Amino acid sequence: MGQDRQAKPSAKTAAKATAKVAAKPARKAAAKAKPAAKATAKPAAKAIAKPAKESPSKSAKPVSSRAKSTKPAQSAAKRGVGGRVSGQAKKGTVAERVKRPQRARNKLEVRQLRRDDFPQLQALQTLCLDSIPGWTETAFIDQVKRFPEGQICITFEDRLVACSSTLIIDRSDLQGQHSFEELVPGGMLENHDPDGDTLYGIDICVDPRFRGLRLARRLYDARQRLTREKNLRSMLIAGRMPGFAKFKGKLTPKQYLARVAKGKLRDQVITAQMANGFQIEYIISGYLPSDRPSGGNAVLMEWSNPDFVARRRGKRKDIQDVRVSAVQYQMRPVSSFEDFEQQCEFFVDTASDYRCDFICFPELLTNQLLSLVGPGQPVECARRLGQFTERYQAMFTRLAIKYNINIIGGTHIVSEGDLLFNDAYLFRRDGSYATQRKLHITPSEARWWGISPGDKFQVFDTDCGPISILICYDVEFPELARLARAKGAQIIFVPFNTDIRPAYLRVRNCAQARCIENNVYCVLSGPIGNLPEVEGTDIHYAQACILTPNDISFSRDGIGAEATPNVETLLVHEIDVSLLRWNLTHGSVRTWLDRRTDLYRLLDQSGEPV
Repeated sequence: MGQDRQAKPSAKTAAKATAKVAAKPARKAAAKAKPAAKATAKPAAKAIAKPAKESPSKSAKPVSSRAKSTKPAQSAAKRGVGGRVSGQAKKGTVAERVKRPQRARNKLEVRQLRRDDFPQLQALQTLCLDSIPGWTETAFIDQVKRFPEGQICITFEDRLVACSSTLIIDRSDLQGQHSFEELVPGGMLENHDPDGDTLYGIDICVDPRFRGLRLARRLYDARQRLTREKNLRSMLIAGRMPGFAKFKGKLTPKQYLARVAKGKLRDQVITAQMANGFQIEYIISGYLPSDRPSGGNAVLMEWSNPDFVARRRGKRKDIQDVRVSAVQYQMRPVSSFEDFEQQCEFFVDTASDYRCDFICFPELLTNQLLSLVGPGQPVECARRLGQFTERYQAMFTRLAIKYNINIIGGTHIVSEGDLLFNDAYLFRRDGSYATQRKLHITPSEARWWGISPGDKFQVFDTDCGPISILICYDVEFPELARLARAKGAQIIFVPFNTDIRPAYLRVRNCAQARCIENNVYCVLSGPIGNLPEVEGTDIHYAQACILTPNDISFSRDGIGAEATPNVETLLVHEIDVSLLRWNLTHGSVRTWLDRRTDLYRLLDQSGEPV
């Protein structure tokens, strides 16, 4: 039992079969001698002459029982089973012709569009698009030339019955509110970016006479395969809302979409795309004015590629693991800038020895230099730190290049006119640098230092993918991390500066929440030690750590690594970016994908929805 074996016939059955075969000549002679009985004897003779078939699980049945019907061939023809259907049988619908066995030419083929397909494509679009104009021949040739693998069709008996057009864009370049004409001017793929990270579907058509065969599903499967093969982050579509035509004047587009999202209404496009795994992002007003049923609107929808692997810019090398380090830095008085530089270089050198991609220093790192500016009011002393700005920038730029590491150089107080700002610096290992101004200022910072808040939030490109920097208090506001994640950041660096444990725990616990909410990693770095001669920065409390989302795939308690509190050290940890991709769609919860964007939305500085 349990094995696939052919059943052996019994001796009795074998003897019967032998006797029947031996009787074959006699029966044939008898049939020839009785021509009047030929019509009735022929089926029986054929059945008897045919050896019994053996079932793998049952004993062979007596052969005579197989000849009950006198019209076996006709019954088979009526059922469409075994052999070619007779000429009198009806051809049936297109769907039936495709589903049952056909000659070799009667088959569906998914392939790339070719230039000589244009006449058929034009006829198909005329049939499908109604009031929306199709491609011109010039635009079609441009699409096939620029991105041939993105232009797909399905043929049946050499007849073009469905088609799809796409291009690749960089998601960061896409404006939230955009039109079809802006995306593909005149149908031309001028905005196609081979080095982009997102596939954008711009057109899909299925011959109405061939609907019911799931041809659209085949096209979307082909698009998903292309997204995976190209290692793109996601696929976007601007879905029509044809069902909205029935509710014009009764519902706004947002109200209509909200009801479709909840399943209270069904839209033939949006509902189908949700079933295909697309997430609703937001409504694009005026996307295609000629689309009258949709009111000119479209719904931006996204399918995230679970197999996406971030790439290093320039090198195009797949990113699976990123090694990060966080400095638990001891504040101590220094006698010169060179002393400060020596202390910083020690940690950079050490992190480089461990082949780290990033090293993060704490907030207000250069406050250590306040011991060099002389006594005075805190605001006056902070303003004097400006004399070290150029040397600070030159030092970390040199170290980033020399040790081949990206450096988050803590923060440094800078002055612009009468205002003071708390700026974080990213020094890339290619010699470039960028800054992120602190956006939320604590009461003590405003009181002691007179710090003003910045007004611009950024996500920075690096050779390990996009990153974000949230300075201490900034991480306590969930909107910023949402913006960072929406712009592609998977690692958030949090340089902080706290005096006592409760203050530190506010930063840490909020950073942990940001990891869970947005499916990202957070790297925290803070100072310890004392600066007794510097007013406003007397004591420090810190425990550097690397935090992860809380799920089975990640480290216990959502802690990748953590240092011993208040001990000067360097924390090194390797984070697995592929786990974020997996957890995004397959985690126990999907806090990023399951956001209720029909109930709430976050807008960026330009007013675009996130």
